[in-house]
Amino acid sequence: QVQLVESGGGLVQAGGSLRLSCVASGSIFSLNAMAWYRQAPGKQRELVASISRAGTTTYADSVKGRFTISRNNAADMVYLQMNSLKPEDTAVYYCKCVQYGSGRDYWGQGTQVTVSS
Repeated sequence: QVQLVESGGGLVQAGGSLRLSCVASGSIFSLNAMAWYRQAPGKQRELVASISRAGTTTYADSVKGRFTISRNNAADMVYLQMNSLKPEDTAVYYCKCVQYGSGRDYWGQGTQVTVSS
């Protein structure tokens, strides 16, 4: 069983920055693929960024050049640095773990990000 806890959300003005953090427990973190998703009111949950256990990253087109995903395997953490935030980035952001071996998905409880114009 993997547990994920996100932090770092909040209210920020357009153009500002936030750094989200997600700490994982319950598995060998370095083996797992990790990702950040977001869900805005009335919309489907969407992939924002992912990072493989080898460190390969992917990004949604809407955040390329503004967001950076990274991981610290020694601390069992994954981060999402968000710069040049826009009102359309407002959403609940979720951390997801794809557990190595089982292939099961685990989700955190989410953290709210609100960008004011």
